[in-house]
Amino acid sequence: MSRSIYLLAVGIFALVTSEFAVSGLMPQMAAGLDVSVSQVGYLVTLFSLAMSVGGPILAILLYRWRQKSALMLLFALFLVGNVIAAWAPNYAVMAVARVVTGAASGAFMGVAVTVAGAMVAEQLRGRAVGIVMQGLMLGTAFGLPLATWMGGQWGWRATFIGIGVLTLIVAVATLMIVPASVGGRAAESLLAGLTVFRNPRLWGVMATSTLIIGGAFAAFSYFTPILQELAGFDLAIIPLLLLGYGLVTVLGTEIVSRLASRYTLPVLVIGTGLSALALVAFAIWAQVPVVAVAAMLVVGLAGVTMNPAMTVRVQGVGGPGVLVNTAHLSMITLGVVIGSAAGGIGIDAFGLRAPLWLGAGMAALAVLVMIRPLLATKSRHS
Repeated sequence: MSRSIYLLAVGIFALVTSEFAVSGLMPQMAAGLDVSVSQVGYLVTLFSLAMSVGGPILAILLYRWRQKSALMLLFALFLVGNVIAAWAPNYAVMAVARVVTGAASGAFMGVAVTVAGAMVAEQLRGRAVGIVMQGLMLGTAFGLPLATWMGGQWGWRATFIGIGVLTLIVAVATLMIVPASVGGRAAESLLAGLTVFRNPRLWGVMATSTLIIGGAFAAFSYFTPILQELAGFDLAIIPLLLLGYGLVTVLGTEIVSRLASRYTLPVLVIGTGLSALALVAFAIWAQVPVVAVAAMLVVGLAGVTMNPAMTVRVQGVGGPGVLVNTAHLSMITLGVVIGSAAGGIGIDAFGLRAPLWLGAGMAALAVLVMIRPLLATKSRHS
């Protein structure tokens, strides 16, 4: 694998750290911006919505650009967004910063996946996408704790300054290392590029990705209160458990990326099925600490780690272009928003087990949707 692919993963690490940093800085940011903690929480949702909506818009605007040039512009936008966040004198300015960084992140991930795929042979695309997506897993596992620690040491504004410095370093390295010719520019017009979205099967495949990721995040978003109040873990231990979850997602992504190109649908069905079963066990026996931790780790191993296989499947239907990859990532982000929001509503109505049942239901529905094409594929090869 080209070192450029690993560099793109570091770029996504910076993006994801910025996305989730707010979660670990809520009390400090609430005090610094003179707003409530719940208002600060909305900044996470705003970032995700900007990724879902603004990412595709930016991808369309940059459609005819050379992909390396598009990466550099998106790095610049993301850097500007973090500078604004570090300086923000009030909540409104911080909200603008979140929109800018969210939109840049959505488009960047789409371009990064496209560039990574263009650097390798088709049979290695799953592996390349998996390496790039490790930035997302590492950002979740280590970026959030690191951002929280920096905020505790030097204040929440220092966290965004640090993310900005990392972004600048990676941008310069990308300028120097990534070949200018990689991916080139779109050979067809924007209108021709958009025609692929007339295929209803593409939308069905992307909606399945929404279900898979939505199910994982419906549970993940509320692991802390579930582990504390149902499983009975001390609050001081929970960060270590979440770190274990993050490490397992890194391992799972590595495994899936190596199998994604050759066994796309079997990996998706088996992995998502395991996640559904683990969430059911978690919901039933959440009060048993050993079962709760084991179930959480299985969800980490087989939940969000399906990203490389989902990407290979979408590219098999819609092609490996930037617009398709960005739209798919928007649907994945939509799953995060839907899963976390529905999980919160479920807690209010039915208690802390509700997000686990909801996640299991979404994962099971995704498996049911994929069973038919999996059986059809097997019958063609039998």
